[in-house]
Amino acid sequence: MPAGRGPDLCGRIAEGLAALGLEADTDLAGRLADYLELLGRWNRVYNLTAVRDPEQMVVLHLLDSLVALPFLHGTRIADVGSGAGLPGIPLALAEPCRRFDLIEPATKKCRFLEQARIALSLSNVTVRCRRAEALSGGYETLVSRALGPARRVWEQAAHLLMPGGRMVLLKGRHPRTELEALPAEAGRARVVAVNVPGLDADRHIVTIDRA
Repeated sequence: MPAGRGPDLCGRIAEGLAALGLEADTDLAGRLADYLELLGRWNRVYNLTAVRDPEQMVVLHLLDSLVALPFLHGTRIADVGSGAGLPGIPLALAEPCRRFDLIEPATKKCRFLEQARIALSLSNVTVRCRRAEALSGGYETLVSRALGPARRVWEQAAHLLMPGGRMVLLKGRHPRTELEALPAEAGRARVVAVNVPGLDADRHIVTIDRA
């Protein structure tokens, strides 16, 4: 067992996977625990996330990312503003047959993402250390968890979507005001309330399908 991983951490993750309706795969739970252990070690030096308690990380990082799984579209997916790999790395671990690009302009975060890609043997992940505005597209899904208001994310990254592609935004409270500010070309946004096991707070998924 890697240093820093509590004896019950894999079991806690497996319970969370089951609560989400996912198969409680012990290998997946172990790899997700390895990711949290690596994040915890890097966090002590690079301050990648304010959440430091492993139990809280299970809920606020892993399960709060994996609720996006049912909303993914296609096989080529980009995590825009990936930060410490959220939600991209948990999603990539859960969906090894899909390709994930982690788009993140901050150099220190990109170093962590590259280390995580190597340490976790994520052959379906590519780290792109650039701003979204500087990249070209062709993605079937863009997913973003904490990049900012919906309009800002759309303006920065919508050009990366292929026709018929989907933007998936992970939000807390219902983002009614944000959605009202979307430009007309964004089309109709759909909002779904989701439940994150162990979290007593509102969570919503916003999907915007590109015409």
